[in-house]
Amino acid sequence: MSEETTITKADAVPSPRDGASGEALLEVTGLTKHFPIHAGFPIKHKVGAVQAVDGIDLTIHTGESFGLVGESGCGKSTTGRLITRLLEPTGGRISYRGRDITRATRKELMPIRSEIQMIFQDPYSSLNPRQTVGTIIGGPMEINDINPAGGREQRVRELLETVGLNPEHYNRFPHEFSGGQRQRIGVARALALEPKLIVADEPVSALDVSIQAQVVNLLRKVQEETGIAFLFIAHDLAIVRHFTQRVAVMYLGKIVEVGDRDSIYNRPRHPYTHALLSAVPEVNIDGADRERIRLAGDVPSPINPPSGCRFRTRCWKARDLCASQEPPLIQLGGNQDGHLTACHFPEEPTIAARGEDIVLDPALAAIEGTAQ
Repeated sequence: MSEETTITKADAVPSPRDGASGEALLEVTGLTKHFPIHAGFPIKHKVGAVQAVDGIDLTIHTGESFGLVGESGCGKSTTGRLITRLLEPTGGRISYRGRDITRATRKELMPIRSEIQMIFQDPYSSLNPRQTVGTIIGGPMEINDINPAGGREQRVRELLETVGLNPEHYNRFPHEFSGGQRQRIGVARALALEPKLIVADEPVSALDVSIQAQVVNLLRKVQEETGIAFLFIAHDLAIVRHFTQRVAVMYLGKIVEVGDRDSIYNRPRHPYTHALLSAVPEVNIDGADRERIRLAGDVPSPINPPSGCRFRTRCWKARDLCASQEPPLIQLGGNQDGHLTACHFPEEPTIAARGEDIVLDPALAAIEGTAQ
């Protein structure tokens, strides 16, 4: 087992890289969201809970792009909705610019709503089909009683041009645009109030591959020009690597690894991160072979997650300790770069090919054995 170094809360967050200051914009501590399950008739009673998010910590700095990755169903989107207060947290604390907004009322959130905006996953359902583009983008300014110089219509046309759309499309309806264009409208709407933080919930997963790069490049341009901080939620690790400065890996409601982009993609420590990276299709330019890991089964049910380490039921390094004790999210091996890992038996910090591929799927192993 690798040497472990316990760290303090102040040391738990890596310093942001280029483009971000050292000031913490958003701090999340022990954030939890359990959705109750009720049964019975006519009197319903609680019989369990879906543990969608179960005690996560993360910090986003001013002007930083922060990635949150993981398989579908691990709690990424729920985390984004909790941060924007679209969902009420079950427990934990959300602090924005030093102010606790965990239990803030609607009235108390009013001055903060304009500073935290969201780009939704589905560009088809996130826009009102009965409203024109001008109304959709200008609506937030009207609600917040913002009157920019030159008027709201001029500001909306400027935003359309910023996101690569024709300002003359001001009076068109959402159904007249393609998927990529609709997502650009969603970006323009998020920018209308000049926010300090944008939560982008898988903003390109519903788009064609050829359009994904255009939208990601647009978000990068916006981030570089405005200094807006981003929480970029995605399951596509290649896109996250292209956009973010720091990355957190999430599994079944828990963050299992967090660090700067280079350390996560080139020197991962958690077995789950190794498995995710081995599944990313990449062109082999330098001729180096990458490790191949294929996990068995699906993510366990968040209604009854495994004890101890939640990844142990699919991990090739699982031991008795993994079932009895949950690993803390700490720095390993005396590293001081802020790379944190939650694993009792971490992997070596490399993605180089192993002597033998890890294949945990019995059916796949049998097929490959027969083929040989």
